[in-house]
Amino acid sequence: MAKKAQKNSDNTIALNKKAKFDYELHERFEAGVALTGWEVKSLRAGKGNITDCYVIFKNNEAWLLASQIQPLLSASTHFVTDPFRTRKLLLNRREINRLQEAVEQKGYTVVPIALYWKAHIVKCEIAIAKGKQLHDKRETEKERDWAREKQRLFQKDQRG
Repeated sequence: MAKKAQKNSDNTIALNKKAKFDYELHERFEAGVALTGWEVKSLRAGKGNITDCYVIFKNNEAWLLASQIQPLLSASTHFVTDPFRTRKLLLNRREINRLQEAVEQKGYTVVPIALYWKAHIVKCEIAIAKGKQLHDKRETEKERDWAREKQRLFQKDQRG
């Protein structure tokens, strides 16, 4: 009997690293994503990207804009595949209300942080975020460089 292939322990499909640099992330939420069949297959193949996408609210519903899921070459020809389709985020009413209140405050927005698998379902981690000023971004970069330098010095001391 053949053994099943080991699944990747990391369930992450796509990360938005730019969001952590451009925004101060405050409160995080987990949302389901309404997808079609070909989109799920493409995500299994790793063809998702959420770098420049964002969340809007329309008719008391949350929508993921500008997320990119490239169709597979073997996708059926009778489907109209739009890689940049607006996708609905599945959240509780309470969560939607909390997010909408935050967006109405000056300077706050909702950005996606990651797409990942939870069992066989695609989830999107979103966060309430406030945009950073240029000097804040420079500060973050300095802290990251200093942490890297400390790690190098610590490893150097460990070796001898």
